[in-house]
Amino acid sequence: MDTTPAPALDASALSADEREAILEAVRDFAATELAPHSLEWDAEKHFPRDVLRRAGELGLGGVYVRDDVGGAGLSRADAVAIFEELAYGDPTVTAYITIHNMVAWMIDAYGTSEQRDRWLPGLVAMDDLGAYCLTEPGAGSDAAAITTSAIRHDDTYVLTGVKQFISGAGEASVYVVMARTGEPGARGISAFLVPADAEGLSFGPLEKKMGWNAQPTRQVVLDEVRVPSENLLGGEGRGFSIAMTALNGGRLNIATCSIGGARWALDRAIAYVHERFTFGEALAEKQSVVFAVADMATELEAARLLVRDAARALDAKDPDTATRCAMAKRFATDVGFRVANEALQLHGGYGYLQDYGIEKVVRDLRVHQILEGTNEIMRLIVGRSVLAA
Repeated sequence: MDTTPAPALDASALSADEREAILEAVRDFAATELAPHSLEWDAEKHFPRDVLRRAGELGLGGVYVRDDVGGAGLSRADAVAIFEELAYGDPTVTAYITIHNMVAWMIDAYGTSEQRDRWLPGLVAMDDLGAYCLTEPGAGSDAAAITTSAIRHDDTYVLTGVKQFISGAGEASVYVVMARTGEPGARGISAFLVPADAEGLSFGPLEKKMGWNAQPTRQVVLDEVRVPSENLLGGEGRGFSIAMTALNGGRLNIATCSIGGARWALDRAIAYVHERFTFGEALAEKQSVVFAVADMATELEAARLLVRDAARALDAKDPDTATRCAMAKRFATDVGFRVANEALQLHGGYGYLQDYGIEKVVRDLRVHQILEGTNEIMRLIVGRSVLAA
């Protein structure tokens, strides 16, 4: 069984013109398919499956999946630029698309040829959706402490446990589940592909959340779910390593969703301070507003550059990739929330109204500081790396 990860993509494979053409197509998709419906989806807690299929037609279901199974085969540097443009239209739906891409990449990078052929064509087209199942009710930041078990019986594994905060739960066709096959700690964890129709697989009620309302979040309950041994992904004991490697990209993805959402909020704020007059002059003429906008734009650009640098490191498989991805995730998600919140403040009372959309972005971006590893854990990763150098 060949479980060697896919080789690094050549980040320079696209010409500047080709890259810009792709980004322009993504901008158009975000402007026509996401942005006009964002507030409605949030209010109605609607998960837009039809729009996701159209995203798949555009190639957004397998951005960095190899092209032999229909993927776009792009670099991570290309991907973060694409996801920023999508998030400008709707950060919540884009965040789910990035999670789906992470699942597809895991199968592409670590799956057997049979696993890749079975799952990836449907995932790339987004006819099928994917979900990533690591976190548990009692194991969040301490991911190596998961208790979901996978006990082998002849040629099958029996999975039992509960996964928490799973995006796409109840909608996905395949669940990448981390479960314990051996000793306590990281080395005893393995990864499994669990199909949606597996007997014993069920879901908790939809979580009532502050934001991210346009994608479903539920518990995934595994009650003696039997999967054949060929559904093991990457070999026994490799699950934690696979999960952490996937999260390097996941952290960049969620960081760039913060940048895209915050850029939208900043643009709205810039338009508003030109239109709003107080004490006989536009808000844009007031020094305090000028300084606020300057800081917002500067920090957002710094975040973008940090994310793109980390993406290039991920493409090149640099030895400090995990640290650079943690730096980018922590900085960009903090900046994204701060910029969105400042945009709300610049709108005054109008920023607090749902019709303006600013408060939605504030709610949506807040969770980015928590998921894919809390920003406190990102500081631990960076600090320990720096002190060990």
